[in-house]
Amino acid sequence: MKLTQRLFVGIVASLLVLQLWIVAPIAHAQEVDKPNLESGAAILVEAQTGKVLYEKDADAVRGIASMTKMMTEYLLLENIHEGKLSWDDTYEPSDYAYKISQNLSLSNVPLAKGEKYTLRELFEAMSMYSANGASIAIAEKIAGNETNFVKMMNEKAQELGMKDAKFVNATGLSNSDLQGMHPKGTKASDENLVSARSTAKLASHLITDYPEVLETSKLKEKTFHKGKNGETQMKSWNWMLPGLVYEYEKAEVDGLKTGSTDFAGYCFTGTAEKDGARYITVVMDAKDHGQESYEARFSETAKLLDYAFDNFEVKTLHPAGYTLKEKVKVAKGNEKEAKVTTKEPLKVVVEKGKNAKKAVEKEVVVNEKKLNNDGKLIAPIKKGEEVGYINVKYKDDQFGYLITDGDDQSGVPIVMKEDIDKANWFSLMFRSIGDFFADMWTSAANMVKGWF
Repeated sequence: MKLTQRLFVGIVASLLVLQLWIVAPIAHAQEVDKPNLESGAAILVEAQTGKVLYEKDADAVRGIASMTKMMTEYLLLENIHEGKLSWDDTYEPSDYAYKISQNLSLSNVPLAKGEKYTLRELFEAMSMYSANGASIAIAEKIAGNETNFVKMMNEKAQELGMKDAKFVNATGLSNSDLQGMHPKGTKASDENLVSARSTAKLASHLITDYPEVLETSKLKEKTFHKGKNGETQMKSWNWMLPGLVYEYEKAEVDGLKTGSTDFAGYCFTGTAEKDGARYITVVMDAKDHGQESYEARFSETAKLLDYAFDNFEVKTLHPAGYTLKEKVKVAKGNEKEAKVTTKEPLKVVVEKGKNAKKAVEKEVVVNEKKLNNDGKLIAPIKKGEEVGYINVKYKDDQFGYLITDGDDQSGVPIVMKEDIDKANWFSLMFRSIGDFFADMWTSAANMVKGWF
């Protein structure tokens, strides 16, 4: 080969190597390796947007053990917020709650007959220490008995979009552990059954509707019934909390609920927040190299959180009060179109380094109940009135959203930017005449166009 030929080949080869050296890292940066989980089911959700980032058999209905207690928490917090109960209300143990609380092979704080406990005490014992007797106590305080409470649990599950949920008790224990005192209408062999997706829905509603639950779930230790009969030192079963043995170092874990039974295996619903992003994780029947393991639910959760915090970020497309380019049509108003603004910040979760605006498509949707037959809002309409929502859809989307029922699962409400008054009869008359002739002209133009 001549010198000039060898030189030419060398230059070409060098350029190819340089190209590979430059392109390979870029291509590699675009590839996000999904976690390889050892669990029966799992799901990862960004809490603010409801965007699902990972799932594994998320719709398979499985045992959820003490993650059940999140529903008991929800119903208690709902009753507190509605003023039906207060944190200082007291409860005296029934025979049922007392007997279950004495079984220390289960997670429990022993309740004493004739002793009175505040709902605050019982809530803390249930939430951070997974106390089963305390859970039954709360159910009885709310509904009179656990049978009635289970009915409330299942009704609330349907309301929250947990279509596959079946609750048979307030604790998450196997009914066979309830010493023959399981709720009426259920069998001794029954178990609480919920999918990972529905469990994540429950967690999402819980921390969104009653964020104060995190103030309790993040407690590492607490003295139950301090200075009184039955005082008990409680330590959280959530070992991912700061300072505990499986502390998660990339963000602060502050919830939410562990669970384990022979039927369900080791489970955990976790949540952590950092840099404006909060993630919810659910792992069910977690294993370590194929073996049942108490610790596996935390190591599996860490895999999900690593995947979330390492690869994704939450970005704001529009701040609250942003005036959208899209306008809404108005009937019988002094204006034919009206401007709308975002009621809340419109956020999306995208892979780090990606342009958020290019990753999604937006759609303005007006509440059908507010529209006439022509698809227009009917004047008068007040400034600040909520008239619909702005939705976002990811262009490259594998998993969709956690909440799929209803209209606003992926967006934020939109409100009127200004008052739109009803036009007077004179204006409406001339507008009708104008519209009539405009329609005639359009019809005529279309007819002529058809001739040619």
